[in-house]
Amino acid sequence: MISASSVKELRELTGAGMMDCKRALQEADGNLEKAVEILREKGLSAAAKKAGRIAAEGIVESYIHMGGKIGVLVEVNCETDFVAKTAEFKSFVRDIAMHIAATNPQFLSKEEVPEDLVAKEKEILRAQALNEGKPEKIVDRMVEGRIEKYFKEVCLLEQPFVKDTDKTVQSIVNEQIATIGEKISIRRFVRYQMGEGLAKREDNFADEVMSQMKG
Repeated sequence: MISASSVKELRELTGAGMMDCKRALQEADGNLEKAVEILREKGLSAAAKKAGRIAAEGIVESYIHMGGKIGVLVEVNCETDFVAKTAEFKSFVRDIAMHIAATNPQFLSKEEVPEDLVAKEKEILRAQALNEGKPEKIVDRMVEGRIEKYFKEVCLLEQPFVKDTDKTVQSIVNEQIATIGEKISIRRFVRYQMGEGLAKREDNFADEVMSQMKG
């Protein structure tokens, strides 16, 4: 049974029609993120309909934490300069910059992770599963599940959003697309942490950023 609240949430995420949302949730057995993917594949979500449009405007936002301990630059694009100047868009980009400061993603999306790195990670995960004594016949399935978890750790768009961990960053982007009515895309980012790579006392600045965002 698909609840009305689930349909409403999917509609808010995608901008798709109520019946389309209900059918997608039924097809996805109630899994919200899978339902979003189904709607996007069918071209029924607002995000999918705007995917082919050009987003060449936007802003580059900077975020500096703890008096210069962590610094982030992120470029987020939209379609018009008008939207780029709105407080809502600027606030959204600021949240993304703070999220990057807190979680330290290595890549923007799954597609950006080099194939050789994915292959190496799968080898490690496979060896771990075999060392755990898992039957050979289920190891490959376990590896696929664990590689998805790996993507959620290292890819910005796959990560749970710090301010609402029930949603991914991609879901937050989709919400903004539905709200603002323009194509929005995170194009690129860079994160610096003072002393990164140097032998020194470890300070968990990321946890401090997270607590600040949630607070």
